Amino acid sequence: MPLVDVLMPNPMMPMIAAGLEGRVRLHKLYEAADPAAMLRSVAPAIQAMAAGGGHQAIDAAYMAQFPQLRLVSSFGVGYDHIDAAYAGQHGIIVTNTPDVLNEEVADTAIGLLLATVRQLPQAERHLRAGLWPKGHFPLTASLAGKTMGIIGLGRIGKAIAKRAAAFGLKIAYHGRSRQPHSPYAYYANLVDMAAACDILMVITPGGPQTRHLVNAQVLAALGPEGVLINVARGSVVDEPALIAALQSGALGSAGLDVFANEPQVPQALIDMPHVVLLPHVGSATHHTRNAMAQLVIDNILAFVEGRPPLTPVPETPPT
Repeated sequence: MPLVDVLMPNPMMPMIAAGLEGRVRLHKLYEAADPAAMLRSVAPAIQAMAAGGGHQAIDAAYMAQFPQLRLVSSFGVGYDHIDAAYAGQHGIIVTNTPDVLNEEVADTAIGLLLATVRQLPQAERHLRAGLWPKGHFPLTASLAGKTMGIIGLGRIGKAIAKRAAAFGLKIAYHGRSRQPHSPYAYYANLVDMAAACDILMVITPGGPQTRHLVNAQVLAALGPEGVLINVARGSVVDEPALIAALQSGALGSAGLDVFANEPQVPQALIDMPHVVLLPHVGSATHHTRNAMAQLVIDNILAFVEGRPPLTPVPETPPT
């Protein structure tokens, strides 16, 4: 049986290439001296693609170059860098890597929340700067008696809610619809939830439908003592509005793992002492990234062997 041609547009974890080489004909576009020439040469044969989340926009124009393309196996749970609607309309299955990173991202979210509310990074800097002998670090806010609103009560959102409840937080959520079996308060209107909460936890998917979902009105409703935590996508929050709210005191503080134009982070955010910033490390452990990489491999090998994909996204169900 001839090997299936698989394109890897950008560098990915070494174990992905190692798991595919010898089992497919793998074309590493990023290693080509002339990527454009290589793309023209191999495009007619490409049937599958291994895509690193966010590095290459897999839009309609990009996919249209590959007449035999039938699978895009994407690294990451979010797939807003892929035009899944176009793929579904043209018989291309898109897969992602859900579930294997739920617990890790939820742990990071709670860690970021604690760091932001209790100002743990700032306290460490106080000690390292030799300031403790000159005076105690100032008292901080607390999680006690607080309500957290979760934007996006999906798999990761539920894992975050479980952890937050163990800390004694009251939980509410906003999403496209009420979840009948959820024990948490549901808000159809995000502004109303922000007004009722002390903390907003953003864990909804990115993409056009959620772009700037958290806008100036939502931030104003959250208020001058409110806390925003974003472990979703930078696009979900109106970043200029967030900066303005933090600078004016309209919003109390923020903990951010994601940004609008990664890896570029606005200097205004870096300069603010009441903001905690992480370089998009929500799922960044060896254990979880290896599990994600293996799922990318397994989805491609399932396609190669004529089996259904393991984790197709809703827009592209297997036929």
